[in-house]
Amino acid sequence: MLSLPKTVPTMQQQTEFAIIPDREAIEKIDREIRFFPAENPAPQTLSSADITAWNASGYLAPLSAYDAATADEYRGYFDGLLSDALAAGRDSYSISSAHLKHARVWDLLQHPGIVAPVVDLLGPNVVGWGAHFFCKLPGDGKRVDWHQDCSYWPLTPTKSVTVWLAIDDADLENGCMEVVVGSHTKGLIEFAESDRQSGNVLNQTVSDPEKYGRIQATPLQAGQFSIHSDLLLHGSSPNHSSRRRCGLTLRYCPADVTALLGWNQKGVVVAGQADPDRWPGAARPQTD
Repeated sequence: MLSLPKTVPTMQQQTEFAIIPDREAIEKIDREIRFFPAENPAPQTLSSADITAWNASGYLAPLSAYDAATADEYRGYFDGLLSDALAAGRDSYSISSAHLKHARVWDLLQHPGIVAPVVDLLGPNVVGWGAHFFCKLPGDGKRVDWHQDCSYWPLTPTKSVTVWLAIDDADLENGCMEVVVGSHTKGLIEFAESDRQSGNVLNQTVSDPEKYGRIQATPLQAGQFSIHSDLLLHGSSPNHSSRRRCGLTLRYCPADVTALLGWNQKGVVVAGQADPDRWPGAARPQTD
């Protein structure tokens, strides 16, 4: 049986952008890596066709979280977070594990309009464990190379999903996310280490993504979101526009997933229940 580390990550580990565990540490974990199809004959929010599309494609988009007026409110809220980060000498990608620092993000992780379709895909007991703003400033030259989320995460089995919530409108011109349809069924795809000085926001890259399926852009309007599997190959190009492109990634998994290297300390039960020895439950922050 896998042991659950009791060590709580330091605040620096929880909040800095590069929350990327040592590759050797990840590779030493005996993880079950495969796609687990959604089995839900009676979804409450999604349709049966959505469930079929999810299992075949590994992503769903676009879905709606809230209206345009609320989208404007969240954009203004993020403007403040970004201003504070830049004033502190951090960059626009540095607001990570935001639900552990900001009560409003902690609440957004549990937003009913977001959690409901996640529950339809993952089952009744769901933990939210991550919240990271990916903000491409106009012309910043940064890209997100092709990668699978699961290659970065000490979680097993690979049942996690990412909600990509648009804070700003996202399209091809300003670097919206692109996915490789069906690549979630290929298992763990070989990747190479990438030098972040080259402009890659992350530190991994997969070559020749078209070998693993059809490349599909996922443009979103502010307040819309996509959901993708932790095994889906995805990435995004630089922002070549004069407009900002910010999205908030919210990470979820079923409560039967085991998180190693202290990552279980970041979890929040957003639906149903979870074993507190597996997911102790992160408290709501005191500040917005």
